[in-house]
Amino acid sequence: MADRSGPVQPAFAWRLAVNIALKLDRRTLASAQLFADAQRVIPGGVNSTARATWSGWEPYPIFVASGHGAHVVDVDGNDYVDYLLGLGPMILGHRPAKVTRAVVRQIEEVGTVFALPAAAEAELARKIVAAVPSVEMVRLSNTGTEAVLYATRLARAFTGRRRIVRFEGMYHGFSDAVYWSKHPDLASAGPDEQPVPVAQGPGLPKGVEDNLLILPWNDVEALREAIRVHGHEIAAVLTEPMMCNTGCILPRPGYLEAMRELTAAAGILLIFDEVITGFRLGLAGAQGVFGITPDLSVFAKGLGGGFPVAAVGGRRDVMALVSDGTVSLAGTYTANGIAVAAANATLDELAVPGAYDRLYETSDRLRHGLAEIFARSGLPAHVVGLGPVFQVWFADGPIHSYRDAERRADQAMFRRWWLGMIERGVLFHPGAYENLFVSFAHTKADIDVTLAIAAEVVARLR
Repeated sequence: MADRSGPVQPAFAWRLAVNIALKLDRRTLASAQLFADAQRVIPGGVNSTARATWSGWEPYPIFVASGHGAHVVDVDGNDYVDYLLGLGPMILGHRPAKVTRAVVRQIEEVGTVFALPAAAEAELARKIVAAVPSVEMVRLSNTGTEAVLYATRLARAFTGRRRIVRFEGMYHGFSDAVYWSKHPDLASAGPDEQPVPVAQGPGLPKGVEDNLLILPWNDVEALREAIRVHGHEIAAVLTEPMMCNTGCILPRPGYLEAMRELTAAAGILLIFDEVITGFRLGLAGAQGVFGITPDLSVFAKGLGGGFPVAAVGGRRDVMALVSDGTVSLAGTYTANGIAVAAANATLDELAVPGAYDRLYETSDRLRHGLAEIFARSGLPAHVVGLGPVFQVWFADGPIHSYRDAERRADQAMFRRWWLGMIERGVLFHPGAYENLFVSFAHTKADIDVTLAIAAEVVARLR
């Protein structure tokens, strides 16, 4: 028999994972049946890659019956403390009362889509401008993908240049222009210091990648060299201020500051993709936390309190290209009544004095508590994040880039960690390249329950 006081032997690890999976299967029989039914009419049985079996939801994703606050109940009646939070949008928790009432009132008393402006749109824009110092003007859109597409289009139009710098391991939506080198196979991705564009999959038109420069993140010298050689043709550097699409990776000290300095000196626009971090790390987003002023910013998930709405905003002189139609930002459903009502109500909730202090107190209690549990266990694990966004890396050292994660992160151990947690009623994404999110609805009791379960699961991982 394997020595359970030392490193887990492969055979025992396999039996443990199988036993947990079988328990999970017995608890989620209705989900299994619904998934089988869905596959007959929906390719893959789901409507987004992040919910698919190949993204970790094996042998099938859990089907939800309802959500309320910080909890989700599945179709088999299992209750979970929810750190998935819809991959981020549910910053106020599920069915937040004031947002729900605002949306119901909009539907019942006003309407949804008119293809005409309403006063509430400017009210929302003023709130965004007031919250984010770098944003002088803002336009709404429906999704983060759209907002990134518009931001890069604006950058090209403003600078007269064609190329966009983007970084391995980041996701900026699924438009053809940027859906490259998200999580590439390293055998095809070129050398560490000079990656080559790798399509996320087939179907992307050949030649689009010529408009991209792919760089490793957290490497100032790689960015400096790219700007030295190609600066005259670079319209923008597009980045998350902290990497949230390969787990959670924080910027090295001074990295964002150097990025701002280098781009400004070369006349390159700096675009912050704050789809995940915007209105989550604070009213001013990650740029407020890190003290960096980008030229353009993209927001989405934290803006709508669970409803689909996004925005792109920034410098007045750049946004002015939209004013006379020089650059077209269009969309039938853009600034629809439901999205605007939800976002207005959400920002009112987020602007309550002390709200983020309470969120950070709750989040830090969980993040630091997990770090202490892993430290006591002796497992090679690192809890990395900021405020209400974090991930657990099972690795023998710190992770600073996508290639670090590919080479050093123990994905099998993460899978066992996830199986143990979800079997005991704690929900987050099964992929180590996603995140755990904490909402304003999570309570001290939710955190304490989660930490008690985590201690039990980590003890088994030993």
